[in-house]
Amino acid sequence: MKIFKEFPKSKPKNTLLDNVDFPSDLKKLDLNELEILADELREFLLYSVSQSGGHFGAGLGAIELTIALHYVLDLPNDKIVWDTGHQAYPHKILTGRKEELHRIRQIDGPAPFPSITESVYDAMSVGHSSTSISASLGMNEANQLLKGNKTIFSVIGDGAMTAGLAFEGLMHTGHLGRDLNIILNDNDMSISKNKGGLSDYLAKVWASKSYKKLKSSGKKVLKNLPFGLHISRSLKDGLKSAVMPGNLFEDLGMHYIGPIDGHDMKLLVKTLERMKEKSKPYLLHIITKKGAGFEPAENERIKFHAISKIEKSPAKAQIKFQDIFGEWLCDKAEVEKKLVAITPAMKEGSGMVDFEKKYPDRFYDVAIAEQHAVTFGAGLALGGMKPVVAIYSTFLQRAYDQLIHDVCLENVDVTFALDRAGIVGEDGPTHSGSFDISFMRCIPNLVIATPSDENETRVLLNTCFEYSGPAAVRYPRGTGCGALVKKEFPIVEIGKGKKINDGENICILNFGVLIDRALEIVREKNYGLCDMRFVKPLDEELLDEICNNYSKIVTLEDHTTKGGCGSAVNEYLLSKQITLPVLNLGLNDTFPEHGSRNEILKLNGLDIDSINEQISNF
Repeated sequence: MKIFKEFPKSKPKNTLLDNVDFPSDLKKLDLNELEILADELREFLLYSVSQSGGHFGAGLGAIELTIALHYVLDLPNDKIVWDTGHQAYPHKILTGRKEELHRIRQIDGPAPFPSITESVYDAMSVGHSSTSISASLGMNEANQLLKGNKTIFSVIGDGAMTAGLAFEGLMHTGHLGRDLNIILNDNDMSISKNKGGLSDYLAKVWASKSYKKLKSSGKKVLKNLPFGLHISRSLKDGLKSAVMPGNLFEDLGMHYIGPIDGHDMKLLVKTLERMKEKSKPYLLHIITKKGAGFEPAENERIKFHAISKIEKSPAKAQIKFQDIFGEWLCDKAEVEKKLVAITPAMKEGSGMVDFEKKYPDRFYDVAIAEQHAVTFGAGLALGGMKPVVAIYSTFLQRAYDQLIHDVCLENVDVTFALDRAGIVGEDGPTHSGSFDISFMRCIPNLVIATPSDENETRVLLNTCFEYSGPAAVRYPRGTGCGALVKKEFPIVEIGKGKKINDGENICILNFGVLIDRALEIVREKNYGLCDMRFVKPLDEELLDEICNNYSKIVTLEDHTTKGGCGSAVNEYLLSKQITLPVLNLGLNDTFPEHGSRNEILKLNGLDIDSINEQISNF
């Protein structure tokens, strides 16, 4: 494997990759050429992602695996179901999207994750983790029932095996006993360092003297034997027991192979060919290195999970909402000894690195296990602690049952910091936090706060934490309008908004971080403006006053209008038989595209000019 120490300055030329656009082109190459192609693909990925930004380290680590799969399988008839999709950039390059990869995550460019609407080579649209085994098992079962001739492979890794859904799929796979093929791409990482019992279990494989000895001295012997699927059962069992500290996957009904070197092209191809021939469920455990082949990424695997576009003149850094949360968390923990913090594998993204360093005994990274994170938080609260669950809006969807039954039904004191609420931008529809208000607003006992800027985020985080009961504070990815954050612990009254401008005729009710647009419009048109702060409970007293003083109302939110903040206002007016005209401005009833946050907001009519025009027409 060629090791690169920096990003290529220009697009690679005159390579084998120039003549590889689809998997069928790969089949014209021999095994030695595939190893050359792997270096070229790695260089091309380095160049392309430096131009666009995007997920990075996992793809570098999966290059040999990707080439081997495309070489062995008959795509698109056969199927590869990628888990999460962090690993899938090399797959996109080899399936007709090579020339567009430098525009990935941009408007009209390739999607950041596999997408069935983008390519027939993408077996499933993904973005959340741990779905591949269940989905590929369903595809495989359909193939059996329809008497098809497809071979289905699931590639799970980058931490996705820690979620319960993966084990539900594994158990059903073992029960059915079909010829499903699962590849566990074990790179010892998700986005953060892997956590939990399974991570420790797999780490024992890496650390075992038997494995190291087998890897260093037994590899040549294994290569000269008829490969593992064909060697005698007793020898195979002996090799496994020498390597594995017990065999979890065999106990679940899988035929386990490995661990093998996931960067050894010839060994991968030979193994996959044998797996394709067999008619039983197999799990291949490969050991890879996240960021493989790029020295900076190998050394700093968390930093290079994803990168921004490499700019010649980097923009001045602004404080992000995640950093505001992280700073408040540390400050509050200093004065509130019962505060504990929980994250489902999003320590870096949620701004909790400093908290872990300062308060390691009060920090819990539960791995990719959102359901457990929420119920674990409920348990901590019932035990007398004050838990804060930091979770992306889109990932809270996975723990909806736990939010209802284990937190809100019990009315326990858990605070939710909902990161990535609203439009997330380049990560596209799978990561969009467009629905949290709709699915939370109907749950009794839950307070929902919608801060409008950076300082309000700190104010409402503190307010909701001090509230005795379930509460959620939603804020977006990235930066806001630049409001000065005061390092205090203010508390405002739950459910109370604030007037910003009296104005006349029309009053804008702002929910969330589009306040900068509303302020600019109000300066020009002198409308009334209120920052509502909370969507549940609503400030009914303020709403009554607005209805008495204005002829029309406009609601503004970074959330779908279906069931959102505007809907809450509509419901209140209807309950009071108030017939005031209301214009609800928010996200359209579609899954948002990928692109920059401002571009997607504009597509939804939420840029300043579009808002102004809609209000004028109203």
